[in-house]
Amino acid sequence: MAKAARAAQAWRTYKDVTKPGSPGLGVRLRAVPKMIGAVTRGRYPGMGRSRLAMMGLGVVYILSPIDVIPDFLMVIGVADDFGVLLWLMGSLLGESGRYVDWQRRQEQQVRAFPS
Repeated sequence: MAKAARAAQAWRTYKDVTKPGSPGLGVRLRAVPKMIGAVTRGRYPGMGRSRLAMMGLGVVYILSPIDVIPDFLMVIGVADDFGVLLWLMGSLLGESGRYVDWQRRQEQQVRAFPS
């Protein structure tokens, strides 16, 4: 069941990234550091610090030599890392796309109503 959910999340992310008018993959990846900074400073209301913390834990889990399911159990041990990686990439790409859209709207408002 969880594998199907992760695969569906990956497919939704792919469809979102390739949708016409949607920020492309490169734009989304370049926006990730800015998005992280905006979230930590409280300037981006679209994502909470708790969600950012969960993503950070995902990175730590992938890089950590300590696993819930050890990697020496070949298929199963690698599958949990891969599942976390799919979730993390889907979440990062989805959130960064929303951040880019939010940033574009903010820029349009500044141009429409200059101070």
